[in-house]
Amino acid sequence: MMKKLDNNQISRIKKITKEIIGWIICIVIAVILALLIKYFVLTPTVVKQESMYPTLEENQRLILSRLGRTFKQLPKRGDIITFEAPTVTYRTEEDTDISNPVAIYEEEDRNILENFSYNVLEIGKTSYIKRVIGLPGDHVQIKNGKVYVNDEELEENYLQSGIVTDDAEGIFSDIIVPENTVFAMGDNRNSSVDCRAFGCIPLERIEGKVLIRFWPLNEFGKVKK
Repeated sequence: MMKKLDNNQISRIKKITKEIIGWIICIVIAVILALLIKYFVLTPTVVKQESMYPTLEENQRLILSRLGRTFKQLPKRGDIITFEAPTVTYRTEEDTDISNPVAIYEEEDRNILENFSYNVLEIGKTSYIKRVIGLPGDHVQIKNGKVYVNDEELEENYLQSGIVTDDAEGIFSDIIVPENTVFAMGDNRNSSVDCRAFGCIPLERIEGKVLIRFWPLNEFGKVKK
């Protein structure tokens, strides 16, 4: 036969239960706030590609601003951005309307949990990191190993000495950037799959803009434009 609890024991159990519930509520609130900050304000990321060398190297750690996505603002020329990788990475003249040079994104059927996992937690999502070269309405041309925007050669002091921009890397080497999209390329032009190959990136696919590099510590600070 179970022993009946006295008033002190009942009071102690109630107090412990209340504390546990309080901690659970605090943890849930903290997780929600962290997810909101990650999605709408700031988030850390790790460089996993060599396409931005020498500006960025693999395994360096960065802080991204999400505010551009939150307020639906396009980045500026020279900004380094991350964006969702297009569904079709390499386009051909046969399957492309060159007058509409926008990257292809095929929507997948996902339930609410899968959408949350993919878009908020970013599990299973592939992202690219590149530098913005062309903005809506810009005439971007790649010729003779150089980049021209609106018929003026673009100064690219961030490129490694001797690097040329090859127009053979894709079919989008002479285009007008459509509205609400950007044309972006990696600084390591010979090892970058970018808008030359798959087209311009829509605003809604841009995930963040690089604010600072925080690792390694000896390179802490803003990333040069």
